[in-house]
Parts: sequence; structure tokens; C-alpha cells
Amino acid sequence: MRKSTLMEKVTRRTISSSSFFLCFFIFSSSILFLAGKSAAKVSFDGDNDDNVTALFIFGDSFLDAGNNNYINTTTLDQANFPPYGQTFFGLPTGRFSDGRLISDFIAEYAKLPLIPPFLEPGDSQKKLCGVNFASAGAGALVETFQGSVISLRTQLGHYKKVERLWRIKFGKEESKKRISRAVYLISIGSNDYSSPFLTNQSLSFSMSQHVDIVIGNLTTFIHAWDGSSLRRIRYPDNFKISGSGSLFGESIILLSLSGSGVCGYPGFKEGKMGCCGSGPLRGINTCGNQMGKSYELCENVTDYLFFDASHLTEKAHRQIAELIWSGPPNVTGPYNLQALFELN
Repeated sequence: MRKSTLMEKVTRRTISSSSFFLCFFIFSSSILFLAGKSAAKVSFDGDNDDNVTALFIFGDSFLDAGNNNYINTTTLDQANFPPYGQTFFGLPTGRFSDGRLISDFIAEYAKLPLIPPFLEPGDSQKKLCGVNFASAGAGALVETFQGSVISLRTQLGHYKKVERLWRIKFGKEESKKRISRAVYLISIGSNDYSSPFLTNQSLSFSMSQHVDIVIGNLTTFIHAWDGSSLRRIRYPDNFKISGSGSLFGESIILLSLSGSGVCGYPGFKEGKMGCCGSGPLRGINTCGNQMGKSYELCENVTDYLFFDASHLTEKAHRQIAELIWSGPPNVTGPYNLQALFELN
């Protein structure tokens, strides 16, 4: 069980240095964009349109659209209570924000509907334009908050189930074609580094070795597509997953944000204090009465960079999504996400 006193210390420290956090979020969470061989323009009708480019989403709380609503976990890994979701949805959805996430905006820009959580029950037709597998608290390591989150390995297993369902629905060749066009959005890593401290566990190896293990697991995750229609990985010089060159053979593209134009908080009146929480700078993670403690809520969320002690507001998610979608090469090189969706 996580120690709340340690959580309070860590979240208070995190929120007091917001510009560093944005850089840390972008680099250590390993935001990757993987694309199939021939991404095409999209429409809403995932069942009948052969040119749909699906969006698959993996990762942690920065991308979880509600999967943790359906698992047995703690409130620290859930956001299915007010005031989460108040800005756009008008009710909590499981997203750790007042509204939409980066992935929601990316879906909008790609002319897709909101991508549903894998565990959300109901109409499977909604999942023909993509699926969100992300789980708040998850990491690249199975051991990260094990038992209370959906690990990256398990998320990959869920993805394989969707692949099988698509083969049944569309047939082997058509499903393979759709998979090859898909775009993959992944945000993972930060929980792997924080979990040993939050669970009061001691590392049996150095931090640098721990980092190597995290990156190794992420590499293994990407290798899971080896032998499929996804064949090449490209990476910019400032973010190398493997020191030994290309991981595959032909056409996956990895996109990493550079620091230019991202690490900062121009356009927000408040870049240090959270909108929702308690304690100094509202940096204690009590938003929505978590841990049974009262909380404060700001009057105008659009003034804030952070919504709670460690998660961003919808306004911040929108700005990052805009950079990822159509930013110039010095920010989102070598390719922005719009280029991946339009790739022929």
C-alpha cells in the first residue's frame, strides 16, 4: 500500500516546479507515436470505410480515458468522481483532468470519435476506430504498482484481443490492412521511477540500472510488433530507445518532442499551484476528497497549468496536442502526428 505521507511530499515537490514537470512529463513518460505503413485520411464510420486510420492508445494516467473505472484499485488511481471531468464532459469519466486529454484532442484533429476505453462495456462498434488501453498508475515494468493497475504487458495482451476481434469481423487481409494503417500513442515511464519511493520499496540495484530496465521493457513492448506489417522505427538523436540502430525493418515512426517551445507555461496565469487539492500550492493529492481529506477548488480552471497535484488541465492538454499534431520540426521532429495520419 502506498504511504500517503510520502505521496504528499512527492506531489507537493512535483507541483512546485511546473516547468520542470512539463519537460519531465514529455521525456520520461516516453511519448511515442508509431504508425503503420500507409496511414490514410479518416472518417467516423469505422465499420464501412476502408480508409479509416485507427488510433490505439497505451500508457498511464496522462492517457487513461476510464479503464481504471473497471478494475479493483485505489482512489489514487481513479478519477471517476467530481470535480474531474467538470469542464467538457460535465461529469467524471475517469480522466485525470477537468476535461479532455491529449489523446482526445488528437482523435478530434484526426476526425475520429472519442477513443473508448478497452474495458468499457457496451457497443463494440465504438471500438472500430481505435481503442484506449491506458491505465492510471501503470508503468513499463510489471512490478510498478502491481495489483492495482493494468501493466503495459497486460495492455499489450488487450490489444492482441482487439486484433483477433478485428480478424473475425473484417477477415484476415482487411484487418491486417487496417492495423497497418493505425497510429499508436504511448505515454509511459514516470510511474516506474516514482513507484519505489511511493511504495517504500528499496531498489536492489542502482537508479541508472533501473532506468535501463525500464527502457529495456519499453523496447520489448515495441518489439512485440516485430513480424507484423509494422516494420521500421525511426527516432531522433535526443531519444534513442536502442543504441544498436533500427529495431525493425521498414515503417514504424517514433516521434519525440524536443524541449523547444514546450517546457514552460506561457498563456497560464498560474503555473505552480494546482486548481484542485490541498496544502501548500494545492500540491497534496486530495482532489475529489481522495484519502478522505477535504480539498480546495479554484474558480477559473483555464488560468491553471495543473488541475490536481500532478495532472494537467484540459487547456494544457490542448496546447500540447496542438504541438504534437502540427508543430514544426524543431518541436516535434522528425514528424508531427498530422503527417503520420496523412502518410501514404
